[in-house]
Amino acid sequence: MLKTRLLPHLLLLLCLLLGSLGSSAQRVMENLGRGVVAVPQQGSVYVSWRLLGTDRDEIAFNLYRSTGAGKPVKLNKKPIATTTDFTDTSADLTQPNAYVVRPVLKGKEQPASKAFIVQANPALQPYLAIPLQVPAGGEIGGRKFSYYANDASAADLDGDGEYEIILKWEPSNARNPPQTGLTGNQLLDAYKLDGTLLWRIDLGKNIRSGAAYTQFLVYDFDGDGKAELICKTADGTIDGTGHSIGNKEKDWRTHTPDSRLYGKVAGGPEYLTVFDGKTGAALATASYVPDRYPLDGWGGIGGNGGNDSTASRADRFSACVAYLDGSLPSAVMIRGWYGRTVAAAWDWRDGKLTQRWVFDTALPEWQAYSGMANHSVTVADFDDDGKDEICVGAMTIDHDGKGLFSTGLRHGDALHAGDLLPSRPGLEVFGIHESEGKTIPLQTPGSAMFDGRTGELIWANNPGVDVGRGMAADIDPNYPGAESWGAPGGTRRADTGEIIYPETPNSTNFAAWWDADPLRELVDQTQITKWDWQTRSTQTLLEATGAAANNGSKATPCLTADLLGDWREEIIWRSADNSELRIYSSTIPATNRLYTLMHDPQYRLAIAWQNVAYNQPPHPGFFIGAGMQKPPRPNIVFPKRKASGAAAAEGREGRFH
Repeated sequence: MLKTRLLPHLLLLLCLLLGSLGSSAQRVMENLGRGVVAVPQQGSVYVSWRLLGTDRDEIAFNLYRSTGAGKPVKLNKKPIATTTDFTDTSADLTQPNAYVVRPVLKGKEQPASKAFIVQANPALQPYLAIPLQVPAGGEIGGRKFSYYANDASAADLDGDGEYEIILKWEPSNARNPPQTGLTGNQLLDAYKLDGTLLWRIDLGKNIRSGAAYTQFLVYDFDGDGKAELICKTADGTIDGTGHSIGNKEKDWRTHTPDSRLYGKVAGGPEYLTVFDGKTGAALATASYVPDRYPLDGWGGIGGNGGNDSTASRADRFSACVAYLDGSLPSAVMIRGWYGRTVAAAWDWRDGKLTQRWVFDTALPEWQAYSGMANHSVTVADFDDDGKDEICVGAMTIDHDGKGLFSTGLRHGDALHAGDLLPSRPGLEVFGIHESEGKTIPLQTPGSAMFDGRTGELIWANNPGVDVGRGMAADIDPNYPGAESWGAPGGTRRADTGEIIYPETPNSTNFAAWWDADPLRELVDQTQITKWDWQTRSTQTLLEATGAAANNGSKATPCLTADLLGDWREEIIWRSADNSELRIYSSTIPATNRLYTLMHDPQYRLAIAWQNVAYNQPPHPGFFIGAGMQKPPRPNIVFPKRKASGAAAAEGREGRFH
């Protein structure tokens, strides 16, 4: 009898235990090195390095410098424990200097990091230059075109613990989907930090060039320690080893100049291909899901509420990486922004590309999700079950491919998700929304903040107002959480949407953590600026002279991410002549230390989707700002990295010349 009474309780306990085990699965993430970076300045060298997400709280570091052929000399008197940076004022810059760090645990030094070498008589510049191999331009449709460096991503392609840069080359005749015209081929390159070109992929004539078309995902999808690249391909795509995909002779473009489809690819097969990150070789190809048909089946209440049959709305893509099973990442390819939206999740496991699920707003059960997609996407564990959800704007898809919620707020451009309001449990989402044409009577708010788990509206404003851009970042320490701006009215509080003051920063484009405090700085064109909440004005911290921004008036960098050094972010701009990428790294002495943002799963996934469509800045899964708490330790595990002793630890992270 006692056993009978206990049985339901035991079953409940077992279910709770299994549920907790499921939600606590460790995510497989990159096994990074220390990312040492040394920036020469007038009379000194500023050195910083990574704290890893798995490092123990008591870890400290010793910093060593080798000058010329000399032996390593320790630069710090006591192990460095409060920051992960150091200013070396005794370096002889007429000779090469190599810097390494050694972790210290319980008084014992651990193996050295990779060396970062500052060459003799270096140029005093705040960036690491990566020389590029600029593709030759050409002529198509009677017009010449050239190439410029565009969006980038970062991943460990060869498993050595350091990042490589994956770069999209955009032709000068790139087009948005409504525009007619032939374009040059879309190209993807992979570079080591020293400028070594690993491969070039030519997506071919049947992939049109432009911000809406090629969304490339670079991530370690199978957990073997080396990243792969996944993107949409077509007949004639040439992989990094020179092999073609599909029928290389086929040309599916429309060549009739007076056609509304001129230059577009409105027919023919579409593929999804997995490429080897180290060689660029195509590993597997499948049919792209969904296909484009019918061309007039992608309109709806998003945007201006229109439709078309000219391969415009049918050719709007976004994409992301998500840990849908809580352990290994999946690729999620998304088609459709304004009306019908289809998301297809794919797994790359054991050398096989398989489909996990498809979410389609054309299905009766998901019609409330139609018209809710943005020009951007974000990924997080919104419901705290250990698995990721995909927020496509005003609607969120659960990890199992079913709808989690739709807010009904409709389509917009900018999208920000994170712990924007620390006093409130979980994550919040801030976005701006379009209202024009047929959709103005719907009176959708111009900007709104909602709960990331439930979609519950926290506040909204400016009904029926068309808002193009918006930002959310903690820029004023006098108010809780992240401030937001972009919609008419001024700078707003995160908790109530109340207007703090009518003035706003002069930028709504991008953001980065750059200086020594936890408030976020702003990035626009080739400047890093800081909001002065006392004078209510924006102050310039860095002007990247000789650099250039991307994507027209959006004026975004190639990439913003925590690529090197301590937790603060690096910014990659291209040089104005496209001869090099420039990785700018802060030289402002730190006052704290955090583990690398790349070991926060939400932030790392944001780097993977940053190149997608209308680029948006990354946010971590915890709050960084005034009064922040200690970040939670990430529940992650690393693939084993092959090495032959401590010296294999290391090659080089990069060089300042």
